[in-house]
Amino acid sequence: MPATGSKISVLGAGSWGTALGILLARHGHQVSLWGHMADEIATLERDRENRHYLPGIPFPENLSPTSDLAHSIDAADEILIVVPSHAFASVLQQLKKLAPVLRSLSWATKGLEPAHRRLMSEVARETFPEADIAVISGPTFAMEVAKGLPTAITVASSSPDHARRLADYLHGDTFRAYTSDDIIGVQVGGAAKNVMAIAAGMSDGLGFGANARAALITRGLTEITRLGLALGGKHDTFMGLAGLGDLVLTCTDDQSRNRRMGLALADGHGIEEARKRIGQEVEGLAAARDFHIKARDLGVEMPITEHVYRIIYKGLDPAAAVKALLSREQKPEQD
Repeated sequence: MPATGSKISVLGAGSWGTALGILLARHGHQVSLWGHMADEIATLERDRENRHYLPGIPFPENLSPTSDLAHSIDAADEILIVVPSHAFASVLQQLKKLAPVLRSLSWATKGLEPAHRRLMSEVARETFPEADIAVISGPTFAMEVAKGLPTAITVASSSPDHARRLADYLHGDTFRAYTSDDIIGVQVGGAAKNVMAIAAGMSDGLGFGANARAALITRGLTEITRLGLALGGKHDTFMGLAGLGDLVLTCTDDQSRNRRMGLALADGHGIEEARKRIGQEVEGLAAARDFHIKARDLGVEMPITEHVYRIIYKGLDPAAAVKALLSREQKPEQD
């Protein structure tokens, strides 16, 4: 077990932020779980669990919910941001006002910054150029982590010391944390897989079967890797937990919000209706647009992403899209 007793500020009290806060607190750290909605935080403090996202999982005594950001980060050994990608830049700006200089910063946010379609690392480096930065990604469902079920993730940082320190905070009897120096590849894999999960959900919802799902996952990995390499990621990263592992998990299990979105679209539900049913952020919706545009600008071929984008934003029929993908012209598999 890692050394205990560090103070960790987890910013974001949704399902994943709460699960990571619970995990870190169980490992003996003093955890401040911050959320920007004072009434919701008051409910967490009263119930001593997050009944909306993780019902039945009690908070350890050393986990303290708060809506006071300054209090949360005061004397923190680690700041871990776990907010949706569209809120990431805003939270950084709030941090900048309170702490103009940070020694280190980490996050478990997956996605692109919507304004300029940048990776979270680009946004973080612009706001805190002096900080060592790290990202957590990999095949994880919040409820399973909160329940203490076996899980493995990747911690990536350009600073080996930061990667090891953050991995030590997380690592435990049922939670294995590997380290990597490929911060770009880990981010691309963790964000782009959400688009593929929507496609896999649509394919399954249309009854196209296991063969089609396997094909979509495999070809999805190919195009994620293609984009990741174009952005500077490393090929091996996409064969690991933050690439293949996360992709398989989110494409095949109905705990995945993005897969459920695909199932809903295949069933004829509109996006807003499906969002309400799911009740949480569906990152793949914005990711489909952002990665489609980014791939187009880079000249990278991403046909699955393109078709998911056209379904969501251009009204393309899901059945026609999946059939079109599976009937594309013959080519060598490595292309």
